[in-house]
Amino acid sequence: MERPLLSLRTTLVLLLALLAGGTAGGLSVLAGEGVPRSVLAGLAVAALAVPFFNRLVGTEADEAAPCAHAVVARSHEEQGNG
Repeated sequence: MERPLLSLRTTLVLLLALLAGGTAGGLSVLAGEGVPRSVLAGLAVAALAVPFFNRLVGTEADEAAPCAHAVVARSHEEQGNG
């Protein structure tokens, strides 16, 4: 079985960035900007969205670790403050 070209996480990050860039470009067109400016706005938003969504979408190792608020709630329950 062949490996996929892109991982599921990478595909999700790129898809979300494409969606954000397309939305920004479409809104720029609707606002009355010219097509070249709208394309540049969409590309800029997509370029900035990739690192944003890359950090937002956790890795598999992050999913195994409990959230900070869950750790705090568990410690309060153990102390009887819950």
